[in-house]
Amino acid sequence: MYRYAVTEPRPRRCVLPFAAVAPQVASLRRVVRTELAAWGMSALADQAQLIVTELASNVIKHVGLGSAATLVLDVGPDQLRVELHDKSGKEPQPFHPACDEESGRGLQLLAALSLSWGTIRTSAGKAVWCELPLTPDETRRRIQRATTVMETYGLAVGGPAAHLTHRPALEDSATSLILDLLHWLTAQGLDPDDILDRAQSHFEADSV
Repeated sequence: MYRYAVTEPRPRRCVLPFAAVAPQVASLRRVVRTELAAWGMSALADQAQLIVTELASNVIKHVGLGSAATLVLDVGPDQLRVELHDKSGKEPQPFHPACDEESGRGLQLLAALSLSWGTIRTSAGKAVWCELPLTPDETRRRIQRATTVMETYGLAVGGPAAHLTHRPALEDSATSLILDLLHWLTAQGLDPDDILDRAQSHFEADSV
């Protein structure tokens, strides 16, 4: 008797070094949206982008324009953790601005958008972190599993997994994977058209 182990998708982690200047912060926001979409977490993209903008702006303001920093996205079982590392040991201080003041609301925004947040000391300085809750979502789980398969497949056929975020490479890799699966199904004595029809029916049912 064959026994199949059902495992959860492996944890997702993305490390993005950048310089604290406006053009790179704008690029950072775009990368965050792309990464979250690839992980099946597009619903969190707006919140994450706001948080990243605020954290990066604080680096520019309090550490210095052009300072080296690193953004880390880390997906746990039920939360997305966002960390921004910089080389300053100075921790952000809570501030309560008056109603007519336009600045000083960063930590209030962070607290409002996230489940929890805080600061930790690092060997190089500090990291400000916050966590966004993840609700149970079967579609997200499927996308995460597919992402893992696509990355592994890209490496297996000699293509760097990192390039799978680019649409042309993604389309070529997906087409090649499906083609290989069709050959594999035929080799197993199965009807590829029947499998494709069943998969399409399940996909349409999940999309309703």
